[in-house]
Amino acid sequence: MRENTDRRTLARRASAEMTERKSVFIGTAAPVTSEEEARALIEEMRREYHDATHNVYAYILNGGAVARYSDDGEPQGTAGVPVLNVLKMSGATDLCVVVTRYFGGILLGAGGLVRAYSAAAKLAIDTAGIVTMTDFAVLTIRCSYSDYQKLTVQLPKYGATEDSTEFLSDVTVTAGIENSRAPALIAAVSELTNGRASAQITAHEERAAEMPV
Repeated sequence: MRENTDRRTLARRASAEMTERKSVFIGTAAPVTSEEEARALIEEMRREYHDATHNVYAYILNGGAVARYSDDGEPQGTAGVPVLNVLKMSGATDLCVVVTRYFGGILLGAGGLVRAYSAAAKLAIDTAGIVTMTDFAVLTIRCSYSDYQKLTVQLPKYGATEDSTEFLSDVTVTAGIENSRAPALIAAVSELTNGRASAQITAHEERAAEMPV
């Protein structure tokens, strides 16, 4: 049995906008799995907001083993580091945040910049949502049509999802379940059908344990 390796990351890509003393800040947050993906997002934001005053970014990968940031022309320590600190405080990994600023004509000062960039980054992360990813077992269940009706009622009780079903001479169900719960479900399939049905783990993949609303 594989050991679960839970990690927290963003549930989805999202953007959020705020205004601070006439400067507009647009935070864009996205889950990423590599520096290449993070750089691609940064370049995309630079192209989309090519007329912006600054496109500040930060990203974290591999549980904090990789952490990068850029002030993009803002005074040192007032933009990239505050955004990176927000990422660290979120408890998530494998994420990138770009905060775009359109200068509104009023200087914010060092403290004001830190607060504004931090707030924009947090707003983007909150909008994207944080989810816990965990190791799932993918089960292939083979059963008769009559046993299928019995088993589908039981799947949710074990926290399993019915991903797909194929109806031929018998029924083949592909189900997903958290890795730690798989043995109990495999045993239940056999017990509930008096050994007529079989269930075996055919793959492992990472999935969200629970998606935020």
